[in-house]
Amino acid sequence: MLKRILIANRGEIAVRIIRACVEMGIETVAVYSEADRESMHVYMADRAVCIGPAESKLSYLNMPAIITAAKLMEVDGLHPGFGFLSENPKFASLCKMAGIAFIGPSPEAIGLMGDKAAARETMKKAGVPIVPGSEGKIYEVEEGRRIAQKIGYPVMIKASSGGGGRGMRVVLEDDDFSSSFNICKQESKAAFSDDALYIEKYIQNPRHIEFQIFGDSHGHVIHLGERDCTLQRRNQKVLEEAPSIILDHDLRNRMGEAAIKAAKACGYVNAGTIEFLLDRDKNFYFMEMNTRIQVEHPVTEFVTGIDIVKEQIRIAAGLELELKQEDVRISGHAIECRINAENPDYNFRPSPGKVTTFHVPGGHGIRIDSSIYEEYTITPYYDSMIAKVIAYGRNREEAICKMRRALSEFAIGGVDTNIDFLIKLLNQRDVEENNYDTSYIEKWLGK
Repeated sequence: MLKRILIANRGEIAVRIIRACVEMGIETVAVYSEADRESMHVYMADRAVCIGPAESKLSYLNMPAIITAAKLMEVDGLHPGFGFLSENPKFASLCKMAGIAFIGPSPEAIGLMGDKAAARETMKKAGVPIVPGSEGKIYEVEEGRRIAQKIGYPVMIKASSGGGGRGMRVVLEDDDFSSSFNICKQESKAAFSDDALYIEKYIQNPRHIEFQIFGDSHGHVIHLGERDCTLQRRNQKVLEEAPSIILDHDLRNRMGEAAIKAAKACGYVNAGTIEFLLDRDKNFYFMEMNTRIQVEHPVTEFVTGIDIVKEQIRIAAGLELELKQEDVRISGHAIECRINAENPDYNFRPSPGKVTTFHVPGGHGIRIDSSIYEEYTITPYYDSMIAKVIAYGRNREEAICKMRRALSEFAIGGVDTNIDFLIKLLNQRDVEENNYDTSYIEKWLGK
């Protein structure tokens, strides 16, 4: 087993990983920027190292600084969390070269699945259903237009190296193609240093269903069921739940088998997520693979009773998965809401500042993942997510009731948050009745 792990991240995911390590008897090393000197993960870790100024590229994206800290602290493992360098194949390679176990997949798997055009081709060869689209990377607008016309509008333009909704546009008609293509190209270059795009048929009014998978270095691959991540705003997830009540037994099995097939096709080791789009006729299509732990992993932990971070660490240490597919049991229902420091009344404008009040909800079936505290200052340099509330019930109705109650108890003063927005969302009849698609929030806000 690994003895000392560096967490190359910040915020609630760094706290989450430290907690798992403490329970496993593993020492932890936190890294932090100058802006995060007073952050909770710094206080919680056994050791902490400052790796640079507030700006991400000079700290949390600074590969030489992080590897140097890891070597100085003599760690034998490194957990990248999510975001930042978690899906950077070069960083995973540097860890390997330094003799540090990267708690995630191989650099090759990260590189393959991070290149969306290559990932599509890999899934196609493996027999996993894919959305009709371009066969490779697209760089020129006229080439892209010809492909869009052949596929038929509407189409989705996506950054080949992208994620998180950046470098992505839906194009409804040919007249809008050139401007959308050029915007995606610019965004992709700025966000990922790569302006390659790809184009696929836009599936209208889909559900977004993802499967949590695990692979070990001994050739075993399993899945832990699905999460429904359909409630989104601008391609960013707002609320996630498990299981998805839109799936029946047969469809769940077929999608789970496809997820395992997808993982095996790229020789995947560690935790990952296969994301699918499900159309109105219950046809599903591979969308992408996230080669890291997900923000929404707690809902899967609630309904399976499996600690995903601990399993990640065991797999990285070379241990064999103790679980077999038949051992995975889904029980009850879990919902997660992301709490952001933002103002929904002003187009979800970020709201940094000092937290003057911080009272978290409790009670049976409620989990809070957060890294903030009273008198903590939320800086403007990083993502606005400051907490996650996860509610667990015997069924979806009970989980929704518990979530409403928990959100109503949550008090954060000094900054704006989206808590009231989430309460309103959960009170919508369409949400109660599971009658929505990925465009629901935009349509609701537009009313």
